[in-house]
Amino acid sequence: MPSTQILPSNSNRQKATFGAGYFWGVEAAFRKVPGVVDTAVGYMGGTLHEPTYRDVCTNMTGHAEVVALIFDPSQISYGKLLDVFWSIHDPTTPNRQGVDIGTQYRSVIFYHSKEQKKSAEESKERISKSDRFKHPIVTEIIPAQTFWRAEEYHQRYHEKHGGSGCAIY
Repeated sequence: MPSTQILPSNSNRQKATFGAGYFWGVEAAFRKVPGVVDTAVGYMGGTLHEPTYRDVCTNMTGHAEVVALIFDPSQISYGKLLDVFWSIHDPTTPNRQGVDIGTQYRSVIFYHSKEQKKSAEESKERISKSDRFKHPIVTEIIPAQTFWRAEEYHQRYHEKHGGSGCAIY
């Protein structure tokens, strides 16, 4: 079922969506960031309507495991969220993060506005020109699509299970 994360029309809050490997650890990292109001893990970028975890793991749907978040731009900028994104995974490994291999683990930024697209492209360019990574950045920057919320047992997994299960880059 598509996400139920609806922003009130009078809200100054914004959405951001990132794929940076297995979503449990990515969500846990973003939940610690001041100004991030809410998170949900799910799937984006594929062709199957209402995908399940089992579907996405077949590597046949085209979906990435993502974290959708709501943030308050008066507390944290989208640029700072991009800094977090770059710091929690290896954006040089196509379709892989650590031992997790498959297209669902790709590095991807799904933008929700022209401003987010521009910020993401500028941020990627800066990080590419830095000497931080030895290999080329493979992160995709593409328009946000339908967010399919993952099964409930995936939501806030680290909070429920004591933070075990995967490592952040």
